[in-house]
Amino acid sequence: MTLPELVDLYGMNGFDVLAVTDHVLRDASSWFSVHAGNHRDYFAEIAAQAERARREYDLLVLPGLELTYDDSDPFEAAHAVAVGVRDFVDLADGLEPALAKARDAGAALVAAHPYFHAAGARPTQRFSRDWRELAPLIDRWELFNRRELFAWVAEQGLPAVANGDFHEPAHLFGWKTLLPCAKREDAVVDYLRSNRPAFLTRVDDVPLLRAA
Repeated sequence: MTLPELVDLYGMNGFDVLAVTDHVLRDASSWFSVHAGNHRDYFAEIAAQAERARREYDLLVLPGLELTYDDSDPFEAAHAVAVGVRDFVDLADGLEPALAKARDAGAALVAAHPYFHAAGARPTQRFSRDWRELAPLIDRWELFNRRELFAWVAEQGLPAVANGDFHEPAHLFGWKTLLPCAKREDAVVDYLRSNRPAFLTRVDDVPLLRAA
């Protein structure tokens, strides 16, 4: 979906906040990612749509990136969502320097889909293996990604959120995060960077709600 279509979808369904976090890949030449050649246009479009979203839907749109460190070894692969960042962050020097750079730029950092290190698990398993080492660079950990549960996050008592990981319209629904803070970018980012509790709830489409 285009960014205007995404804003309309979330706005018309009554959401309060939308973080736009397209992928930054290790392969900087990939045309479908945010990279050094297009990041200014990317952030400019988010800013323009954020103004329209607030005017038409009272929807707060936050800029961000998904730092996408893919690797053939799933124990080295990790994705991190940087919410509130307005500067380009690359992965040329590795995951940890990218996380540090994003944090220095003011972002709240979320460990995304942190699959547990077990036989048969999907990629992006580094966060579950090295969470103690990486915890100083991470603010929140996905307990839910859409409807998928990462129980080890709860078992370790890590500060959790639920993310939509939106790639297609069906991903609009699932587990979401509620934050008791003002609907401003600085307030949302500050809350995510704190250890204050977030509240998780499941949002279903209208037919399921009517059936319930």
